[in-house]
Amino acid sequence: MKIIVDSCIWSLALRRNEAKSSSLVDELSELIAEVRVQLIGPIRQELLSGIKAKTQFNKLKEHLGAFPDLPLLSRDFERAAEFFNLARSKGIQGSNTDFIICSLAYSHKMSIFTTDKDFELYASVLPIKLYEPRLQNLK
Repeated sequence: MKIIVDSCIWSLALRRNEAKSSSLVDELSELIAEVRVQLIGPIRQELLSGIKAKTQFNKLKEHLGAFPDLPLLSRDFERAAEFFNLARSKGIQGSNTDFIICSLAYSHKMSIFTTDKDFELYASVLPIKLYEPRLQNLK
């Protein structure tokens, strides 16, 4: 089963300053090796946004090119709006990108790999599943 990997997990893996031995990064590497990683356009945009050096931008763009985007359809945006409204009615706020992630995960029966605590709130009111890393000793 494919897993939607949120930008916060990708960022851990892409930081040059961070130790590459992080358990979350190791888990991402395993998922990549198993061809289970699913990228979506909004996460690709988040990862590429704010990169000042054109060479770094192009290098990351090339690396991410190995992961095709899941197509976004009108029904995905409609469901994201429904999820937004449901969460808001329960006092939970979130970004449009977060609710697109939730919508796609729901419609494609995928879980979401993230460290963003907002997704725990979403999961308390939305029919989504969060990915639980298999590797031990998570930091």
